[in-house]
Amino acid sequence: MSERVGIDIGAAAQAGQPWSGRPESDMETAKAAPARPGRIALLAHCGTGNLGDEGSIAAVLDNITRRWPGASVVGLSMDPEDTTRRHGIPAFAMRQRIFPFQREWSSTPRSSEPVGFAEKLKALARKTGPLFRIGNALRHALFVRPSQLVHEVLFLGRSFILLCQLDMLVISGGGQLLDWGGPWAFPYTLFKWLLLAKCLNVECIFLNNGAGPLDAPLSRWFVRRTLDLADYVSLRDSASGDLLRKIGFRGRMKVVADAVWNLRLPESATKVPQDERAERVIGIAPMAYGDSSRHWVDDSQIYHRLIDNLAEFCGRMLERGYRIKLFSSDIWFDSQAIADLDAAIRAKNPGLAPDRVMPEAVCDIPSLLSTLSGLDCYVTCRFHGVVFASLQNVPTIALSPHPKVSNLMAALGLSDYCVDIARCDAEDLTARADQLLANADAIKARIKQSVSDFQEQLTEQFDELFPNDNDLNGRKPK
Repeated sequence: MSERVGIDIGAAAQAGQPWSGRPESDMETAKAAPARPGRIALLAHCGTGNLGDEGSIAAVLDNITRRWPGASVVGLSMDPEDTTRRHGIPAFAMRQRIFPFQREWSSTPRSSEPVGFAEKLKALARKTGPLFRIGNALRHALFVRPSQLVHEVLFLGRSFILLCQLDMLVISGGGQLLDWGGPWAFPYTLFKWLLLAKCLNVECIFLNNGAGPLDAPLSRWFVRRTLDLADYVSLRDSASGDLLRKIGFRGRMKVVADAVWNLRLPESATKVPQDERAERVIGIAPMAYGDSSRHWVDDSQIYHRLIDNLAEFCGRMLERGYRIKLFSSDIWFDSQAIADLDAAIRAKNPGLAPDRVMPEAVCDIPSLLSTLSGLDCYVTCRFHGVVFASLQNVPTIALSPHPKVSNLMAALGLSDYCVDIARCDAEDLTARADQLLANADAIKARIKQSVSDFQEQLTEQFDELFPNDNDLNGRKPK
């Protein structure tokens, strides 16, 4: 577990320099320059292997630093080490404990470790039934909860010290306004950071977030109060705005496209023209939807039905000469689903050549985009899976687990290629794929225009929020 937020933020700079990265000799010159916030934190529930959230951070970071090259940016994330590795910025923990996402969700077999005495004792205690439950409840009431409270108070103190050195807090990432994990996960985390920030007069911006689900009353209370504290709120779709109005938020907000649409593509992601490719390829991104070991929908029947129908669909496309690549934009959460689908395809097609179905080693945004660049079609269950594919102008079939995905497909004019994930059917998927591939040229033209429109919206927004030296219009840091 990591508590990197306790590290002195000044240690991120080189010795003899302030955190802003400017030499001391330049500070007087900086004071005479046009006023702008120079110390910015990007806060998002990232570090979980979800490349959609990582893409949002990358896009926001790129747009800020291109407009304000002198700005110093740090990250506040679920896994600071992962954030620093992916984005090259100092990063700090956004809450007390760091869940080991990669270790817990990866499908890579773990090395067998001997069971310690404490684990054996716990296993023995569980056999006592009611006595174990009573003892466990007393342990939490007398020791665990008080300890957690003390640690939270200390964490808030360190967070306050960090915020003292900031001018602006930007809440980016995709779906930040939701209660996955309960009210004390996302909703409380955002609330405490915004409350501390406003106590210090730090400018707070919610940038193109998605909202929902927000089922618990306490979650709705936290989110509503959090947004009331913000200086600027923008959402990535109108459905999110409708939900926030429903829970009682009455402040100003704008609807702008998801930030990932403005991601600058690496050169390695250059799309290969279809006529230059030696084979036809379909990408499949299964999701752990209904898998009780990792998804909040506990329905193994739906999960196994999804895997079975995707395997049947893949078998049909293999018969037509396509190769299948298996990969997702959520590289750890969906890893077991990919392994299960791979096994199901091979079980249904025992004579299949090993290289006809290939799980792809996607580990970051460049490798994801590079893999997408060689596809004729992509079948995904993820909102950002659709976005990444569209950036590469790859036609997509979406299996929607949430209205945000169906709303996105509607915005792209591709509702005919969106189905409810719980009703995934191999025959229906095959028919939709046939239609999509037959109309690929028209669909690509539509996608290209939509991407251009979204990017124009985002460019205008970033120009407004982060004006260059000639357009500062008196903006003042705290």
